[in-house]
Amino acid sequence: MAELGSKGVTAGKIASNVQKKLTRAQEKVLQKLGKADETKDEQFEQCVQNFNKQLTEGTRLQKDLRTYLASVKAMHEASKKLTECLQEVYEPDWPGREETNKIAENNDLLWMDYHQKLVDQALLTMDTYLGQFPDIKSRIAKRGRKLVDYDSARHHYESLQTAKKKDEAKIAKAEEELIKAQKVFEEMNVDLQEELPSLWNSRVGFYVNTFQSIAGLEENFHKEMSKLNQNLNDVLVSLEKQHGSNTFTVKAQPRKKTKLFSRLRRKKNSDNAPTKGNKSPSPPPDGSPAGTPEIKVNHEPEPASLDTPGAAIPKSPSQSSLPAVVVETFPATVNGTVEGSAPSKRSDLPPGFLFKVQAQHDYTATDSDELQLKAGDVVLVIPFENPEEQDEGWLMGVKESDWHQHKELEKCRGVFPENFTEKVQ
Repeated sequence: MAELGSKGVTAGKIASNVQKKLTRAQEKVLQKLGKADETKDEQFEQCVQNFNKQLTEGTRLQKDLRTYLASVKAMHEASKKLTECLQEVYEPDWPGREETNKIAENNDLLWMDYHQKLVDQALLTMDTYLGQFPDIKSRIAKRGRKLVDYDSARHHYESLQTAKKKDEAKIAKAEEELIKAQKVFEEMNVDLQEELPSLWNSRVGFYVNTFQSIAGLEENFHKEMSKLNQNLNDVLVSLEKQHGSNTFTVKAQPRKKTKLFSRLRRKKNSDNAPTKGNKSPSPPPDGSPAGTPEIKVNHEPEPASLDTPGAAIPKSPSQSSLPAVVVETFPATVNGTVEGSAPSKRSDLPPGFLFKVQAQHDYTATDSDELQLKAGDVVLVIPFENPEEQDEGWLMGVKESDWHQHKELEKCRGVFPENFTEKVQ
């Protein structure tokens, strides 16, 4: 019997819930059709709008914070691999090996500590902040349902009172249901009217604390990382002093000049000076002129008025240790792409202007057709008149200052090594 009673109660609850849903659906339809008035509370609706906005912003912040943490973890892994690489290439007999191992260990610990503190002081706080929204959202939805119940009970009571044949028993029961529905609604409404504005105002302090925590942790992390980097720099400076004779410098690619380019250059030199050897200039750290490597140029047979085919170019003393380079022709390229850009027609730029580059290193010209560059010089890059004249790794251009002064390409254009510059436009 108890079981039947239990089933009966359950069935009764189900029937009651179904009836409530039907009543609410009917009430909403009548309200939408304008056949029944709806209780409005503009102040509460504004609070709900603020709540939804706050939830959206908080959810986005949580997502971006997780992305930030994932990036920190990825940087940690990348940094770890980089320091491991340094440890592998650092030979046992080099000074500072123990120091580099210690720096690598501290680097790893610093990244781990930074990530964990971000989780503890930012992400967990973020999760706690957002944890209160689902319950409030559920209560807002429930309040909405109770408001419909209240309006439905009110309309039912009013219809019984205005009926031609009044049934006092039904009116009394409807009034009782109205009072009950009103009480339930108002209890929920009062609580939310207090909580929603308070929650909305709390966002300012939360955002401040969150970003202050992130900023403080990042600042301390970079301070500690800066110390480690300085220590590593000191170790490497010590290594460089011991092996200072093998300093790495920036070098230009050798110019592999073709016969056609050689003829063009001879025509340009009015004094018919002998052709200088090909070179691979490289500015040392102090900006002094670089040494010139040996270049051998092999030509096909040509008229006797030109240089002897296959002759070796005279070498300077600094060239003896460098290999010879055989002539090859390359397609005209600019920064690794085939030449073909449409020429510019602007009057303040040279004909055929392609783009601007800025010298990152000093370059000492070693031939009459080359540009002398200082770090910071801006060069206007133009195409070669004949693409076959362009050597791999070399560009044709005119310094911007010379162009504005002379406006004549023949006086100031020249070739220069591309890897001594950086594209700026």
